[in-house]
Amino acid sequence: MGTNPKGKILMFVDDVYEDLELWYPKLRLEEEGYAVLIAGTEKGRVYKGKNGYPCTSDIAIATVLSEEYDGLVIPGGFAPDKLRRDPGVLSLTKEFWNAGKLVAHICHGGWITISAGIMRGTQCTSTPGIKDDIINSGAEWVDQPVVMYKNMISSRRPSDLPYFCRAMISFLANTGKITTALKN
Repeated sequence: MGTNPKGKILMFVDDVYEDLELWYPKLRLEEEGYAVLIAGTEKGRVYKGKNGYPCTSDIAIATVLSEEYDGLVIPGGFAPDKLRRDPGVLSLTKEFWNAGKLVAHICHGGWITISAGIMRGTQCTSTPGIKDDIINSGAEWVDQPVVMYKNMISSRRPSDLPYFCRAMISFLANTGKITTALKN
């Protein structure tokens, strides 16, 4: 990554996060030169993924200033169900969305965007398990590996991670579009 990253990306974490949906995007974004900071309820706390992989938070959610970041990535698993009860998580998510910064969610991560009140009128995807929640929030649910709507990028599951990461990298590089290859 070096001393001059391309930008800073924030990721949320809590216990029972989906291991691949946190680590794969984190490492891909770091490979592209972005600094990726993990925010949990406490700085320095170790959180356990669904498959037991540990993740130590770099920063406490309560101390995050959205203006210091270029984007937000929300991994799935069951962590989003707990995180969406935190007013700080919801406020930050809304701030990223309103500022036109990247808001990326995968699998159950859409629960946070729903609770943040930013879904009405959007188009996205998620795990089919929260399809009804997405629709009931006023969004159009689409069954595709990746969906990009304005500054929101969404995917369904771990097998969609290559599409999800390419879309985020494309967005962050200011292309603002996803090629046909990303949609298939």
